[in-house]
Amino acid sequence: MDSLITAAARALATGDPLGALNRVALRDDAPALALRGIAMAQLGDLVRAKALLRSAARAFGPKEAVASARCVVAEAEIALVSRDLGWPAKALDAARATLEAHGDRVNAAHARNLEVRRLLLIGRLDEAEHALAELDPAPLPPALKAAHELAVAGIAMRRLRTKTARAALARAERAARDADIPALTAEVESASLVLNTPAARLIARGDEKLLLLEDVEALLASKALVVDACRYVVRDARAVVSLARRPVLFALARALGEAWPGDVPRGTLVTRAFRAKHADESHRARLRVEIGRLRAALRTLVSVSATSQGFALVSRRAHEIVVLARPVEEEHGAALAFLADGESWSSSALALALGASQRTVQRALDQLAATGKVQSYGRGRARRWMTPPVPGFTTALLLPGPLPSD
Repeated sequence: MDSLITAAARALATGDPLGALNRVALRDDAPALALRGIAMAQLGDLVRAKALLRSAARAFGPKEAVASARCVVAEAEIALVSRDLGWPAKALDAARATLEAHGDRVNAAHARNLEVRRLLLIGRLDEAEHALAELDPAPLPPALKAAHELAVAGIAMRRLRTKTARAALARAERAARDADIPALTAEVESASLVLNTPAARLIARGDEKLLLLEDVEALLASKALVVDACRYVVRDARAVVSLARRPVLFALARALGEAWPGDVPRGTLVTRAFRAKHADESHRARLRVEIGRLRAALRTLVSVSATSQGFALVSRRAHEIVVLARPVEEEHGAALAFLADGESWSSSALALALGASQRTVQRALDQLAATGKVQSYGRGRARRWMTPPVPGFTTALLLPGPLPSD
């Protein structure tokens, strides 16, 4: 490797893409193409970066397996940043295996971190945690240590383990400071804000208040019975009953939870559950059926008693019943939660992350665009959607992945 390539690589490692380009911008050999691709990625020109890295991989060829694998890892990082979640994960896994086999543990660790970040985005927390457990961060350079700790914090926040998350973010901050890369420091600071901004609303006895993530963690560990409108479950400290696939039952449970210890009139329940403006005999009959189903679903946690006006919840074990709701409730809140990271998403990537059909996601995006909440650029397969982050609120509870059940 010649001196210009070495100097360009060092410039990229310290977050100086312009310095790297000054050294290799006019060269078309394979190492220079790879470094130019990484530099363009750092400058934000992801399309050009991807093209350069693919050219570099072809130029290296099969005889230079390690160099080609590094190009694949760099392209995977670009795909992650551009939210191309359909990028072939098997290619990244094969590149990581090649790097490990040839003793390039640093780039292999980087590939592992990229894999974990992708799994986090699509809500596969168990797989992300398992992949991260196989990585020892001790021998890594500061920049990769910071990335590793960010992944640890991301999993912990989604698991509502705020102490673990704070400790990981503190380690990430120290590593980012040692790496002296401004963009990495900014990423750590942005992640830290999640713990200090409202994550949910608590609705109890007619009052509402905003909760931080650690407050939500404390609430779910308390003896209260929680009607969780973030995950569509009813839970106490011992058991969790999911109503995610039974929206009518959950609507009834939420209405009753918000009114506890009082009752809810039958007409109000009909409006909340069936969206009917006026209750007739058919609605009242259907309400009796659905209340019977709700009793059966929640029989281990709570009973539903009839009153002269309507129905009320009576807890079997908890001394209090509360409702946990999203800080900002929006019909397409899950899609907005992903777009709130400030990155540009394709509708196919959003569909993959949300576990929904692309047509459903496209309809949601069109409705959000009509109200000015999201915007798009590009056409056809190159079309991307984005929105500025919602100020003052964290979206951790809107993202996929199960909350703790014990």
